[in-house]
Amino acid sequence: MDDGSRAETARWAAGSAATAGLAAVVLFAAGCATGGTGVKDEGAAHSDAATAAPSPDATPSFGTGKANRTVDAVALLKADPKVSARVKEDLRPCGRDLFPVDTSYGNLTGGSSPDVVVNVLTCGDAVGLGTYVYRENGERYENVFAAEEPAVYAAIDRGDLVVTRQVYAKGDPVAQPSGQEVTTYRWQDGKFAQEHWVRNEFNTAVGGGEVIATEPVPEFDDR
Repeated sequence: MDDGSRAETARWAAGSAATAGLAAVVLFAAGCATGGTGVKDEGAAHSDAATAAPSPDATPSFGTGKANRTVDAVALLKADPKVSARVKEDLRPCGRDLFPVDTSYGNLTGGSSPDVVVNVLTCGDAVGLGTYVYRENGERYENVFAAEEPAVYAAIDRGDLVVTRQVYAKGDPVAQPSGQEVTTYRWQDGKFAQEHWVRNEFNTAVGGGEVIATEPVPEFDDR
């Protein structure tokens, strides 16, 4: 091979190496851009707009990737004797058959199938009316937790049930509560036991609702 051919071959090899290096950088950057999820198990915070109950045809993964059926959350609530008549009366579509219900799936009770957390909201301002946890028991779902009060919402966080209650003083607008209580429950001995409790009081005079006090209390069982 003459000197010209050798030079041309060298230039071609260098160009190929640079192209491969650039492709690797692009792929690495794309992988970083897609990112991962946060520390929460399955989405606990709700949006300002109420969401519809999931389709029974959906098949989310759980645990090791086993496909599991979803539930009709609205039908589950309506058939549950532990759900109050007041909540059932407010459980009406907000429009186009979209019910004000948020549904989350996750491992709370250590069963072989995902537990179901259902939050019922108001249509207008998405204020929580009630929150419930259902555990699969054979061919049916059993209600193992219920909290029915204004401005309550539950989420799954790393295997714990976290319930947030907004605290309103007289005259507080819906968008500006005086504080909130955050209670963490863990499944123990066949029931949810309170693990942590924190009360935050908001300063509504400045800063649009800053937290000015946090008061933990000793742990105790919620019986």
